[in-house]
Amino acid sequence: MNTTEAIQKRRSIRHYDPAFNISEKDIRELIALAMLSATSYNIQHWKFVVITDPKLREAIRAASFDQSQVTDASSLILVCTDIKAWEKDMPRKWKDAPKEVSDFMVARSKVFYESKDQLQRDEAIRSASFAAQTLVLSAISKGYETGIMIGFEPEKVAKLINLPNNFIISNFVVIGKGIEEPFLRGGQLPIEEVLIKDRF
Repeated sequence: MNTTEAIQKRRSIRHYDPAFNISEKDIRELIALAMLSATSYNIQHWKFVVITDPKLREAIRAASFDQSQVTDASSLILVCTDIKAWEKDMPRKWKDAPKEVSDFMVARSKVFYESKDQLQRDEAIRSASFAAQTLVLSAISKGYETGIMIGFEPEKVAKLINLPNNFIISNFVVIGKGIEEPFLRGGQLPIEEVLIKDRF
């Protein structure tokens, strides 16, 4: 399946075959692809919490308004993002670049983000969003169905997974074998309403 087909096929699937299993190898491959997503200054804010404990999945489902895909999809991945990642291990994130490039990017990232709380949060959410979309499109290209979820109680789920300080749960991604066709698309706005040249 090519990229265009994966994008066109992408739908939020809500009902999954609970007997269907995705291999750990496939999950690792999907996360490795998600890790290639764009991220400012190569900060790599993301952490992918793969929930495998059935009891924990049940507890997360209870904190997600009892949505069945939380337990029934083969894989439940919580895409988390570190607001303070810009100040952690930056030299290691540039270890493969020439020294002059590494030194510049490490120093520049500190200047760009330091003391800018809203920008730090915005950038963390952006990185997590890019990674979630890459994760979903990669899974679809492998023949799986997916869904991106924001319908959960953040504080409750954070407590269940021991979410560290300065982290946010951006969204859930569920992956598996769908058992129902998705609803028809609600309707896209005309491209003339969303494509703007130069200025509003």
